[in-house]
Amino acid sequence: MGRSQQTFNKSEKEKKRLKKREDKRKKMEARKAEKEANGTDGIPIAYVDHNGNLTDTPPDPSQKVKIKASTIEVSIPKTAPGDKEEFDPVRNGKVSFFDHSKGFGFIIDDENNEKYFTHVSGILDEIDENDNVQFELEKGQRGMNAVKVKKL
Repeated sequence: MGRSQQTFNKSEKEKKRLKKREDKRKKMEARKAEKEANGTDGIPIAYVDHNGNLTDTPPDPSQKVKIKASTIEVSIPKTAPGDKEEFDPVRNGKVSFFDHSKGFGFIIDDENNEKYFTHVSGILDEIDENDNVQFELEKGQRGMNAVKVKKL
């Protein structure tokens, strides 16, 4: 006699598949019933009020503001000369340390007492410790560096 081709494992898998299909059909019917009851697709609608905040109620039409498209600027606004304080790139300071053999040193800024590194390649005049100097700042690998250093 031949054995049945239907094993226990196969029948269990078939039962799981049929149960999954039935659950899916029930969920779909529940969503359809909810949609008919609410009159919406189940997706909440968000509105933007006159202040630009998101709300769930429609905005008041009386507070609507009319804006002309020609007044909208899509670029960075131009600054007037009086709007921003002019930045002076030349600073004054005092040499706190300088090693001639290694070719580097540090300058303390008079305005903010910050220490800036300087290298012999950025020095225009011969400088020594405690000399008053004039310099400009440049972004370096580890921070701001003093360049174009001149003795006062």
